[in-house]
Parts: sequence; structure tokens; C-alpha cells
Amino acid sequence: MRFISRLLLTAFAFTTILPMIHGINFHGNFGVALVLSLVFGVLLWAVEAVAKALAAIFTITSFGLALLWIIPVWILGFWILPATALIITADLLPHFLSIQGVFPAVLAGLVMLGIGLLTSEVQGQNRRTAH
Repeated sequence: MRFISRLLLTAFAFTTILPMIHGINFHGNFGVALVLSLVFGVLLWAVEAVAKALAAIFTITSFGLALLWIIPVWILGFWILPATALIITADLLPHFLSIQGVFPAVLAGLVMLGIGLLTSEVQGQNRRTAH
């Protein structure tokens, strides 16, 4: 259920919210937005996996000293991952989504991060009430 709600909210964001950000253009209908949300979700998963793998490698190879800078960067830069996934999505599907610049990607990444937090919070509340 969380997957479907996140997919629909992300598609809604692609069609209505993201085009309101200056520098982001969406061309297509809701079906195209659903495909973009699937691509974005897979790329976000891949970007997060690479970031976690790099953090683990740096932590292990530095005997834990890398955590002194990885943790603050992770806390302050959590919004970079969705922005990166959006830029890659726009590069893969330029006929449907275009992003001009990093600042619009960061704003759109914050919107996508909010959708992710919203859907994960709703899922967490559903789990608590079911038990």
C-alpha cells in the first residue's frame, strides 16, 4: 500500500508541484508521470545504496574515523540524494522532464523528500494502529 501511495503522490508531484518550480519542465500526462515516478524510485534506491556503500567503505577503511565527517554530511546533506536521483531521471528521460540547474533540482528533491517522509509516516501510523 505504501508503494502505491508513494507512486501516486510522486506522479502527482511530477504533474502539478514540480512544474511550479522555475527551471523544471514536465511534458506528458499522468501515465508518463507514473513511469517517471517508477524510474525516480528505482534511481533513488540506487543512489541511496551507493551512498551507503561508500559510507561503509570509508568507515571500514579508516577504522571508524570517517564517521567524524560522514555523520554530519549525512545529516546536513540528506536532501542531496533525491535531487541527484531527479537529475539522473531528467537525464535519462529528457523528452518528459527537464531540469535547468542545481537549485531547482534541490527544491524538487525537498518536495520528493517530503513525499517520502509523508508516506513512511503514514505507513508507520498504520503499523502502530494494527497492533
